[in-house]
Amino acid sequence: MTESTVSDGIHYHQFDVVIVGAGGAGMRAAIEAAPHASTAVITKLYPTRSHTGAAQGGMAAALANVEDDNAEWHTYDTVKGGDYLVDQDAAEILTREAIDAVLDLENMGLPFNRTPDGKIDQRRFGGHTRDHGKAPVRRACYAADRTGHMILQTLYQNCVKHGVNFFNEFYALDLVMTEVDGVKRVAGVVAYELATGEIHVFQGKSVIFATGGFGKIFKTTSNAHTLTGDGVGIIWRKGLPLEDMEFYQFHPTGLAGLGILLTEGARGEGAILRNASGERFMERYAPTIKDLAPRDIVARSMVQEVLDGRGAGPHKDYVYLDCTHLGAEVLETKLPDITEFARTYLGVDPVVERVPVYPTAHYAMGGIPTNNDAEVLSDNDTVVPGLYAAGECACVSVHGSNRLGTNSLLDINVFGKRAGNNAVTYAKGADFVPLPDDAADGVVGWLKQLRASTGTESVAQIRKELQETMDRNAQVFRTEDTLNAAAAEVRDLRTRYLGVAVRDKGKRFNTDLLEAVELGFLLDLAEVLVVCALNRKESRGGHMRDDFPKRDDVNYMQHTMAYLSGDAHSSESDDHIRLDWKPVRKTIYEPTERKY
Repeated sequence: MTESTVSDGIHYHQFDVVIVGAGGAGMRAAIEAAPHASTAVITKLYPTRSHTGAAQGGMAAALANVEDDNAEWHTYDTVKGGDYLVDQDAAEILTREAIDAVLDLENMGLPFNRTPDGKIDQRRFGGHTRDHGKAPVRRACYAADRTGHMILQTLYQNCVKHGVNFFNEFYALDLVMTEVDGVKRVAGVVAYELATGEIHVFQGKSVIFATGGFGKIFKTTSNAHTLTGDGVGIIWRKGLPLEDMEFYQFHPTGLAGLGILLTEGARGEGAILRNASGERFMERYAPTIKDLAPRDIVARSMVQEVLDGRGAGPHKDYVYLDCTHLGAEVLETKLPDITEFARTYLGVDPVVERVPVYPTAHYAMGGIPTNNDAEVLSDNDTVVPGLYAAGECACVSVHGSNRLGTNSLLDINVFGKRAGNNAVTYAKGADFVPLPDDAADGVVGWLKQLRASTGTESVAQIRKELQETMDRNAQVFRTEDTLNAAAAEVRDLRTRYLGVAVRDKGKRFNTDLLEAVELGFLLDLAEVLVVCALNRKESRGGHMRDDFPKRDDVNYMQHTMAYLSGDAHSSESDDHIRLDWKPVRKTIYEPTERKY
């Protein structure tokens, strides 16, 4: 049963399972939960506008429809691709359950591309190999270059079929936790309704966070304007830890100067990266699988070409993606979206011209720590009863320090499904945790203070300066000097944020207010990323320290755990962030040199 009441202007709702986020992970969880428990999905966007829809290239699964493959090879690639920081038992679950995850989507109606004999077609993707790295393998199941879009539409249709209760354009702003018998348990979520400006409290036995990433801490990013890390920021402000925040993936092929993504599927179909002289430079960096090396290696190689003076264009600041040899038929049928992107945004026709590309901030490997059942952890192994997380906001960790392409769409389906099932199991055996009388007071006071602000600082200007310093100092290559510069600038911006101005004082569709809220989360997460990056004095996966260029397995074969140890709004120093370590879980794979 669900309940909805109004008291003192606050709307109260009661559901067995409350899911925050309506992207792939959130809706996959909802499909599992809704048939067995009353389920609410709170989403800041209409569900089919969620960022899962921007994923283009495919979803990995060792179906072996096109050539020989198996889950063990997929596990090896995931562990090696993540530079051995992957929790190997989690990777085994990911790859073992991948086949069912694809078949689930097919049975829901997803229109995958097909082989001539009617099977789901598969193509190559970076870092995916056969026989433990000997050659590329066709493992990515795909729907042209619109795979994420198709997944999102399919999941939404099935959520509607199962009667999921969607609360669209509701911004989750706080997690309510109540101490019961000395243990903090989840009680619900506080959200802001964009259309009315009213506050809603969703009481739930189980709460699942599936809120996506936080790529808008960077200027050059493939992420939408809405990816501001709200869910991760809420968890951080509740005093729960974040894991491996220093590891951020930069996708190699963003449109130069814009960051708009061109799928790795283009290289899977045979596209080639070339420098200004036309050289296929990846042959020097990854002689075995060349352009299909893992993303961290390709991104660094591209930047190195530019740094060494072999970049193209008037400012020698990008390289080319050459698709011209693929032919119009392949580009128009298998890669129609990226073909149109290049034509629309750069005025370049990939059929006859090389496309200018450069790495773009794409994916957070770190986030909310969970175990293999998607339960959120309050330290290395203690579960927060009733709290779950899945998708990019979570850190299981199946991606380690570098996610393989097509493993993200797989992750949201495998662990979204697990989160939904486990949240229902918990809810069936649990009572509602009583809501404190002041459950919404913190959010009400916070928003009232922002609306009443008389400061002079601009949200847009602070966000712009944050993104510029992160691009300049914490992107593909990092050093102690650049990271210290970023840390100092972020601290300064956090101080200035206290004087931010919200000019729209109204309640209905007040996006000015919400952008100020989102900026606060971005500043928090950027600071955590930089502090963690300073602490890891090695290079591994998406974290490249120019001053410590080697991987250090003796000292750093561990996950970083960041804890808020003081005032989240302190801006004087970073001493409100406490760092610790968490062992990597190994099964059979010992770290070796990453040769491709």
